[in-house]
Amino acid sequence: MPAGMAAAALLVVTGCTSEGRTSTSTPMPAPTPGRGTSPRVAVSTIESGLSFPWDLTFTPDGTMLFDERPGAIWARPPSGPRHKVAADLGDLFVGGESGLMGMVVDPDFTANRRFYTCQAYRGAGTDPIDIRVIRWTINDDYTAATRDGAPVVTGLPITSGRHGGCRLRFAPDGTLHIGTGDAATATNPQNLQSLGGKTLRVRPDGSAPTDNPFYAMGGDARYVYTYGHRNVQGLALQPGTGLMWTVEHGPDRDDEVNVEQKGGNYGWNPVPGYNESVPMTDTKKYPHAIEARWSSGLPTIAPSGGTFITGARWGSYQGVLAVGVLKDTGLLLLTVNSAGTVTKTARMAGVEDTYGRLRAPQMGPGDVLYVTTSNGEDQDKILRIVPTGT
Repeated sequence: MPAGMAAAALLVVTGCTSEGRTSTSTPMPAPTPGRGTSPRVAVSTIESGLSFPWDLTFTPDGTMLFDERPGAIWARPPSGPRHKVAADLGDLFVGGESGLMGMVVDPDFTANRRFYTCQAYRGAGTDPIDIRVIRWTINDDYTAATRDGAPVVTGLPITSGRHGGCRLRFAPDGTLHIGTGDAATATNPQNLQSLGGKTLRVRPDGSAPTDNPFYAMGGDARYVYTYGHRNVQGLALQPGTGLMWTVEHGPDRDDEVNVEQKGGNYGWNPVPGYNESVPMTDTKKYPHAIEARWSSGLPTIAPSGGTFITGARWGSYQGVLAVGVLKDTGLLLLTVNSAGTVTKTARMAGVEDTYGRLRAPQMGPGDVLYVTTSNGEDQDKILRIVPTGT
């Protein structure tokens, strides 16, 4: 179906399994979210032949750093082409949805040349041990990166690799926020001494800020900023407000977009067993649970990363939250106000049902939007998107 037709069409989507891949379950009737008007855009492919590029980030000189979940870090100078960054990934575990995941450049990169990654860790063995955040220093010509000290955070839970999170973004106060998954373990999201099913807030050196909401409890609770999540795959800082938005990959019944609220419980508690039929935000069990700013209902769309569109060239779409969609293959656009209320939804017609599963949108230099695809080994791309009108 041509992209323009797809933007106006109502799609019927089946339920999702792990990572939003379609299952044979019978879809329940529900409105498809966000099929309104969108900016006219020009889309070009700047990288191809990739395997699950999970995240990308930019240094101040315009160099793009990006990774692949099976284990590779790449640098793409402003003039291209890309080259591989030599880095020790020998202890990386790759399985399920986990591997080399989120990455972000340090706000003070010009002075310290640091960036950070999430990775599933197996040590010297073959079985996964945990998920951890690694701090790296990269050399001047972007050809080699070395680990910079001890891991920033360790102990993010992992089982088979399902629900590994893991996204990284800096807040205006210089703290690093980490979105984590519940590792498909039902008790993790409500357990403040587990780092699973949370957003975490740490300093770049790995210490816990003393004003974190559960710091006084000690242990891993010191790092917890919000809890009761299922699988936080997206974090996006809203310009001008300081609000950190989370994109949460849900079960077959619902996906959510939330705003971090210090100490907030977001209501996911799939006990007993691992019961994925319970609400993402269970306000009967938790009357004070923080309700989602946007939820998909049925059918779900399997969202992943998110970024706020910036730059005057985007016209009325400046300030819109763009969310990568895996199962429903496109970009969800959420218009939000300074109070954190979603006022309108749309889909970006130029990429709708055209490039497959979209994982990580990220704004780059020159107000250009970049998006990674997530379609399979050697089939993936990085797209460059610029507006041509609205």
